[in-house]
Amino acid sequence: MTTVSDPSTRVVHPLSPTTEAEVAAVREVLAGAGMLGEHVRYAFFAPEEPVKSEVLAFDGGDVERRFRVLLLDLATGQSWDTVVSATARELVSARELDPARDGQPPIIDAEFEFIEDVLNAEPAWLAALSARGIEPAGVRAVPLSAGVYDYPEETGRRMARAFGFRQDHEADHPWAHPVDGLVAYIDLTNRTVDRVIDTGVVPVPGSSGNFDDPQVQGAPLEGLKPIEISQPEGRSFTVDDGRVRWGKWDLRVGFNEREGLTLHQIAFDGRPVCYRASVAEMVVPYADPAPVRFWQNYFDCGEYMFARYADSLELGCDCLGDIHYLDATLADDLGNPKTVRNAICLHEEDQGVLWKHTDIFTGAREVRRQRRLVVSFFSPIGNYDYGFYWYLYLDGTIELECKATGVVFTNATPGEYATEVAPGLGAPFHQHLFSARLDMTVDGLTNAVEEVEAARVPMGGANPYGNAFARSAVRLRSESDGQRDASPGTGRVWHVVNTERTNALGQPVGYVLHPQGQPTLLADPASSIAARAGFATRALWVTRYDPAQRYSAGDFVNQHPGGAGLPSYVTADRDVDGQDIVLWHTFGLTHFPRPEDWPVMPVDRTGFTLKPAGFFDRNPALDVPAPDSRCH
Repeated sequence: MTTVSDPSTRVVHPLSPTTEAEVAAVREVLAGAGMLGEHVRYAFFAPEEPVKSEVLAFDGGDVERRFRVLLLDLATGQSWDTVVSATARELVSARELDPARDGQPPIIDAEFEFIEDVLNAEPAWLAALSARGIEPAGVRAVPLSAGVYDYPEETGRRMARAFGFRQDHEADHPWAHPVDGLVAYIDLTNRTVDRVIDTGVVPVPGSSGNFDDPQVQGAPLEGLKPIEISQPEGRSFTVDDGRVRWGKWDLRVGFNEREGLTLHQIAFDGRPVCYRASVAEMVVPYADPAPVRFWQNYFDCGEYMFARYADSLELGCDCLGDIHYLDATLADDLGNPKTVRNAICLHEEDQGVLWKHTDIFTGAREVRRQRRLVVSFFSPIGNYDYGFYWYLYLDGTIELECKATGVVFTNATPGEYATEVAPGLGAPFHQHLFSARLDMTVDGLTNAVEEVEAARVPMGGANPYGNAFARSAVRLRSESDGQRDASPGTGRVWHVVNTERTNALGQPVGYVLHPQGQPTLLADPASSIAARAGFATRALWVTRYDPAQRYSAGDFVNQHPGGAGLPSYVTADRDVDGQDIVLWHTFGLTHFPRPEDWPVMPVDRTGFTLKPAGFFDRNPALDVPAPDSRCH
């Protein structure tokens, strides 16, 4: 670790939360290097974490803290990928990006802000609105990532595509009134419209989408009594500089604008389980092939840095119980510190029965209650709101639950590829596909993956009555082996085992990834989105650890032509048997919207579970105390 040269940026651990002083120091270094001009904005800011070996070897002393910043010049479209040491106060590296090869930095707020002015200066856009009898002042523009299609004239240029939604008054939710059959292609650098595609006038739906209107909500439901959650003796966990201890669990909590919540050095009873866990990417591909909508897909992590919009959570609204909140310190477009108050929520929840038995021979009657530690955050991005909830259980189980709510995207042409959710209002079919990056350290660094599933045994000599079934286990030995699909019909799971450690029964210690087995990417394999979201074509990828391989779709997702990320990482076909490995798990929702999803969508859930399998010699939760003396 490098000696700290600036006391104002001193931290106690390589993974300590980002501080405002560090954000300010990074900006001063970039300004001093002449990289922050009048039109230059931050497109990305996050800690550049040290390599795993350095963190695992850390035992105190000085810490060097580096941060990665993507810079975008709004006037020229030039962009740079930089790394800055906040402690040494020096520019470590800077590389100008080649947009045609590398892709573009994420879209930023400053670009959203001028879209309506650009559209309202375009005669073709104004003519299309006039043909529909719509005043431009009443149209809200929704600029969206452009993707990459067969438009050679867009190569190397920073583009967006925009829909219009009519807003009838200031409190009116415009999602209810899509101006369909119309889209504009916009050059964000020149602030001009390349083309307007108008396939003809479609009636704008008139139904209200104002779910926050008391008249729409109706009289409050009667009979619901208050639920109060109390812990008279206080919470059972402690938090110190991002380190969380609860029961036998010990971990660190981090946050950045691209992945949101990150968990680090997760250990149970002093034994490592997972070095780093995060949602490294999410993509939302839409199914409508219409001329104005075929391009519609969003990488909410890689194109929008969705966690920069994280909500400030409120007790009684977002979280119930004895809550501990953590703030998240980010950087705004100008590189100044921006702290999101109460971005992360930590609390305990009762989770029903943990284990129970009443014995007919001895009369023993024992029951214990399960509880879980919840670490969560919520972020709105456009029309949707996403919640990410990591759960840690008393029996060593880890679970991630992603919650999708908000407002479904709309069109005015319900039909083969959309559900009619209100009169004349459609909600196109789409998917929400997440990619979890799980840097596993199951009892150490020498891990391997076995694909385990149920196997039928044919009736015959060894199975004369046909009742037998067995378990099939296949070791995934290379990165080419490690590209797998789920198989709900056979109960397929993936065991992450340590190749050098066994339990008291001589079995390899392990943890099991249980997928939910929902569809992966449904777009055609030859499509643009399949090339750009290659990670979403498989439920599991297993790779050798490489500190430079951090994101499922690559470093620069916006307008990248495809092939980056996991498809590129695995071309080396490295050995993953008894190695330091990373699991990448694709999971998600295939959403055929319902009328019940309008005007605001009840939470839909998806996720996965990691459960110990042979990691312990017996039930690790035998020592959980009984809930009450009367329960013996």
